[in-house]
Amino acid sequence: TAPVEALEAAGADVVLIGIESGSVKGKKGAVLDTDTTFDQLPADAIDSFDMLVIPGGGAPENLRIVDAAVDFTRRFVDSGKPVASICHGPQLLISAEVLKGRKTTSVNKIRDDIKNAGGLYEDAPLVVDGNLISSRTPRDMDVFNQAIVDALGAVGAQ
Repeated sequence: TAPVEALEAAGADVVLIGIESGSVKGKKGAVLDTDTTFDQLPADAIDSFDMLVIPGGGAPENLRIVDAAVDFTRRFVDSGKPVASICHGPQLLISAEVLKGRKTTSVNKIRDDIKNAGGLYEDAPLVVDGNLISSRTPRDMDVFNQAIVDALGAVGAQ
């Protein structure tokens, strides 16, 4: 929930996209309501968004097996707009096949998965490679939140 709070504090209109309608429960028990689902998004939905933030925890493991989520993520990365991930978030980027030759970081447990997908793993609190923004774990949350707020500001300035 910290990235949502940081973006909202910066004035962003945050839209939560889920696999199903309803509420999602975070790793630490926080409950958030989804605004829409990947299946409900129109083909040109990417035009309506300035940034994609992929959560960590167990969510990416669930998202990566949903074709609509994987396709949306692939198209969002290809759009050149900022895509941010933290912790296990790069699992969705791996399934979207967008990490080849790109620098990223994540929770240590999936670094081999990143490398096997052709990604260039870096063990750093924050890694930025073009439109990809990534952090390792919740202990890097402050630097991650600042990076996504800064990236959103850069998009808004264009």
